[in-house]
Amino acid sequence: MLDIKFIKENKDLIALAAKKKHIEFDVEKLLEIDEKRRAIMKETEDKRAEQNTASTEIVKVDGPEKANILEKMKILKQELTDGEEKLKEIMKEWQVLMLQVPNVPDVSVPDGDSDTDNKEVKKWGELPKFDFEPKSHIEIMENLGMLDLERGVKVSGFRGYFLKNDGALLSFAIWNYAMDFFGKKNFTPMIVPSLVRKAPLIGTGMIPQSEEDLYKTQDGDYLAGTAEVPTMGYYQDEILDKKDLPIKFLSFSPCFRREAGSHSKDVKGLIRVHEFFKVEQVVLCEASHEESVKNHEAITRNSEEFMESLGIPYRTVVNCGADLGLGQVKKYDIEAWVPLENKYRETHSSSYFHDFQTRRLNIRYKDADGKTKYVHSLNNTATASPRILVSLVENFQQADGSVKIPEVLQPYMGGKTVIRK
Repeated sequence: MLDIKFIKENKDLIALAAKKKHIEFDVEKLLEIDEKRRAIMKETEDKRAEQNTASTEIVKVDGPEKANILEKMKILKQELTDGEEKLKEIMKEWQVLMLQVPNVPDVSVPDGDSDTDNKEVKKWGELPKFDFEPKSHIEIMENLGMLDLERGVKVSGFRGYFLKNDGALLSFAIWNYAMDFFGKKNFTPMIVPSLVRKAPLIGTGMIPQSEEDLYKTQDGDYLAGTAEVPTMGYYQDEILDKKDLPIKFLSFSPCFRREAGSHSKDVKGLIRVHEFFKVEQVVLCEASHEESVKNHEAITRNSEEFMESLGIPYRTVVNCGADLGLGQVKKYDIEAWVPLENKYRETHSSSYFHDFQTRRLNIRYKDADGKTKYVHSLNNTATASPRILVSLVENFQQADGSVKIPEVLQPYMGGKTVIRK
């Protein structure tokens, strides 16, 4: 959410932001509603002031004059009730529109119509050259007893899966390694809830933009699609101490996404599943563009280093306007090489939001001059499983169907160096 004062003073910039992000939003309609809201608020405040004046005057008079004031108060009371009802209705409309205002992307964000227009900014690692016919992660993992898709679908439905034996152990190894790797960078580890109320989802911008991708419970709560959501809700409605900034969380949770609108994409395998696990970097910093940019580059580099330590070839792209969410100012994707598809696939997304999320969640701090400000927020995937297994298994497959375990993961696999039958 942006400040209404900023929106009024920069309506053309908001219109351009919506156009760049390919989001339909009528800023003029919002400003029109805002004018009505302000007018009704003033009218209501004036009526309340009249009512207070009448209450003061009535104790000083009696007889016909008192009766006149009582009649005036009766009329004022009804007018005030009507005004408050009108204000309640206009506030609902205003709040709905305010939640749809797109954040302004950074000037370095390229134009584009879809993720195919994202711009490569870095490439790392040599792509594997096989002297045998390479197999897909599905065939490799099923042959090695690491994966059971058939029973996964039987139990869980479309996109269901079981990881077992070394498939399960490899996932645990990656999570534990990620906690150690990022923990050395002064992140606070947390296991966070997957079941969340609506407020953190509105606060992070997942609602209304991505509500169709969320699972909703019979109690009106939701299953979060990323650990970012509950982590950002942690300090909701709190004032932080400036000396504690930046605050850096490393959050782990199961995640759930309906993948609405992508029913025919990646039907088989572990690229796009409904239930997965994420370790997420979340940072809260001072309300400074420079601080946001510095932290954004840092958390992106953290994940690049993580991929390099695993030995998985990747590239980093800066996302174009059409591939930004409602609240993102700028986003990088890190994409791992998938040999059998002969392409890079996104494994990490790194974003910053300025105060878009924290204004919605009311997370503030007091500056040195005592002024209360909204903190800035950022997040980036540390690792997501089982998607990371796709590139790992396919890149490290051997001619005999076995899979080499990256050296950094071997201590977490009991010293095992190769997964074989």
